[in-house]
Parts: sequence; structure tokens; C-alpha cells
Amino acid sequence: MLLKSCCIYSTGVLSILILISGIALVLSNVFPHFVQSLVTKEVVLKNGTEAFKAWENPPAPIYMQFYFFNLTNPLEVLDGDRPAVVEIGPYTYREYRPMEEVDFQDNGTKVTAVNTKTYIFQRNMSRGPESDLIRTVNIPAMTVMERFKDNTIAANLISAYLAGTDEGLFITRTVGELLWGYEDGLLKALKLLQPQLDDVFGLFYKSNASNDGEYVFFTGTQNYKDFARVDTWNSESSLSWWTSDECNMINGTNGASFHPVITKNETLYMFSSDLCRSLYALYEEDVTVKGIPGYRFSPPSKVFANLTVNPANAGFCVPAGNCLGSGVLNVSACKQGAPIIMSSPHFYMADEKFIQDVFGMKPKKDEHQTVIDINPLTGIVLQAAKRLQVNVYVEKIPKFSQTGNMRTVIFPVVYLNESVVIDDTSATKLKAIIFEQNMVVNIPFMLIGVGIILGGIFMFLMCRQKVPESTAAERQPLLSS
Repeated sequence: MLLKSCCIYSTGVLSILILISGIALVLSNVFPHFVQSLVTKEVVLKNGTEAFKAWENPPAPIYMQFYFFNLTNPLEVLDGDRPAVVEIGPYTYREYRPMEEVDFQDNGTKVTAVNTKTYIFQRNMSRGPESDLIRTVNIPAMTVMERFKDNTIAANLISAYLAGTDEGLFITRTVGELLWGYEDGLLKALKLLQPQLDDVFGLFYKSNASNDGEYVFFTGTQNYKDFARVDTWNSESSLSWWTSDECNMINGTNGASFHPVITKNETLYMFSSDLCRSLYALYEEDVTVKGIPGYRFSPPSKVFANLTVNPANAGFCVPAGNCLGSGVLNVSACKQGAPIIMSSPHFYMADEKFIQDVFGMKPKKDEHQTVIDINPLTGIVLQAAKRLQVNVYVEKIPKFSQTGNMRTVIFPVVYLNESVVIDDTSATKLKAIIFEQNMVVNIPFMLIGVGIILGGIFMFLMCRQKVPESTAAERQPLLSS
């Protein structure tokens, strides 16, 4: 009987101890920190790690889609009407972007590499062939006119040449020519005077089977938050195109990789050579991609806001004080002087005047927002879409009759959608990691469950315990008759 009671009370004590242990482990976050510690040691740029393999040669298929804006009223535009454009696309390319010339430095704390990108046309995923014709702004002519608009003699000679060759403010070229390059008559003529000038123009000329320069990345071995962070680009730790030190900073990764253990209140910094600047993204919402949980980050409107909204952006006004408005970025300083203006597609998140200046602009968040979906534990990109629009600053230049009575407008030429979704093999591996994480993290809750079950067993045994039977003497009445 004594042994039975000891067992019952031992069960009660054990249930209390297990409950206390489980609650203590939950409050102290021991197991989540343990899992995060393991992940941060594995997610480094080091030979043999899964993170390095994915960084060196991304396994997920990447696609680059181009959507052109075809001008439908060129004569009316030259008379002062607003441009009317029709979106034509997509023209889709499979993008391959391995890291090449990889070399570890500083005892493995940094690694140098070039990110070579190759584009292969996907006819079955495109609206039409690369031979489709597009009418748009004559960017070489507009660039030359802007450059020589204050030089009367040069302007007259160039205007006469354009008139003699029947070249105007607008041209019709194929998709392939506009993207990858064509020999331009005006540039070819100017090359006779300036031999170093390239007479081929294309929006992405020399970008296919090429790279944007040498990067030096941190490997993350010293600090997990430095994983894949850019240290220098083309041997420079800062840019020189903008008018403030803050705007010239090179911050964050190249946008293809992120450090592990990401929180919702974190700011993710990225450097984009396409935009010639760094930018950042903030948490927007929870998402699920192929059954994997993730956080969606996107650049807020403040990133491209005018200095009246975000004073820190004053340095992006070039020349100093020349600010175009919110949602657009003048990148002419890093595009050989070409009057190129970058924005989100259809001027999404830009000032309303840019949308109204061009008939056919229909900004939509779902289609035109740049987003990055990241698994917060590993930092692996589950899904991403980088969406940018290339525009040209067009205005009437009195010395050039080719500009007619053209109103000043930021003219949309093309927008790109560079997208990726995690491949099935990587998704399966990541699901296994998340399952193991959930098992480990839930150990304290399992202990609490065991404690509750033991407590229930203890209460049940206590209730079932029999009261000892009384003796014959105890059953006698206290008073006899």
C-alpha cells in the first residue's frame, strides 16, 4: 500500500517538474536560438556548403521579360499632344547568372567574383518573335541633341544631317535591335569625328554574356548578417554619380542572396547596378510559396520619393537641385549622358503627373511592384520579381526642328520583369529543414503536454485511491441503549 502511494505522489511531482521545465524552456527560447545558431554557421560562402553552391550557380530558373511601349500617335506628339502608347509583350528570356572567377580572400572572410549574365530567347513564352517591330523614341538622336543643344554650330550640323537622312525623334526597330543593339547612322557619322565613340546602340547592348564588374562579397563567417554583403564593386566602396555621400553608399547584397534569421522589423539593403544606387526593402506581409512560409519585402514609396517627402534623396537630384519628382530617377550620369530616367512600370508609386502625361499608363500593384519573398530562417529567396521601367526625358529643343512642338515628358520605352521561383528540389530540401526546425522548437511544448498528461494521471489515481476499511470496534455505536 505504501509503495502504491509513493508511485502516485512521484507521478504528481514529476508532472510538476516537467511542466515547469517546459514553461521555462518556452520563455527562455533556448531551442529557437539553438536552431538559429546552427543555421547561421551553415549559411556561409564557403566551399562545400549548400549556401555557396546556390550562390555560385542559382538552381532556380530565372526569367527576364520585356514589355515595350509602342507609340501610336507620333505626328500628334510632335504637334504638342501627349503620347499614346500600347504595351506589347512579354518577350521572355531565360537568364543564366553564375558567379565566375571566384576567389576567396582575407582568410575566407571575403570572396571576389563577377556575375556573368546570359539571356536565351524563349519563343514559347513570348508574345511574338524578336523581329516584332516597335515604334519608340530615337534614344541616340535624343542623347546627341541634349548634349549639343547649347552649341549652335554643332546643333545646326547635326540637325542638317538628321534632316538629310530622314531621321527623326521617333524610330521603328525590332525588339532584338532595341534590346541588344543596332548600328545607328548618327552615331556612325559622329564616330568619324570621335573614333572612340561606339556606333552601336541598344538598351542592353553588351549586357548579354557579360557582367557588370567585379564584386567583393563578405562570406558571413565573422558575422552572419554580413552574408553575401557587397564590400566593393569595381574596386570601389562607394559610388561617384550622386551629390551626397549617403546616396553614393554601396549597401547590402546584390539582391540575389540574403543573410539567415530575418525578422519582420528588419530593413533589407540591396545594391542595384541597373539603378546605379543602393535601395532598401521593408516587410509587407506573410506569404507561402510551394508550402514554405516566408516574409514578403518590398521597397516602400519613400525609397524613390522626392526630397520634399524624403530629404535624404536630395543627393539623387542631378545636377544638384534638379529634382524631377517622386517615383523617377535620373540615371543619365551613369549611362554615358543618355537622358535615361528609371521608374517602376507604368510609373507605379510615382507622381500622378507622370501617369497623366502619357496615355496608356495603368499602374497596378500586383503587376508592377518589386517584391522579394524570403524564408526567414535560412534567408533563401522563395520568389522574387524585380520590375523596372526605362524611360527617356524628351523635350522641345529649339535648335532641333526634329523635336517639333514636343511637350516635355518622361517617355516610357520598356519595362522589365526579372523573376524567379524556388525550384522543386530546393523546395523539398528546405521543407525538410523547416520540419526539423519545428520538431526541435516544439520540444518545450511537447514537455508541457507530457506534464499535463502526467498531471491528469496523478489526479485520476488520487481519486481512485480507496479509503481504508474501519475495524469492528470503530463500527460500534458511541452510546448503547
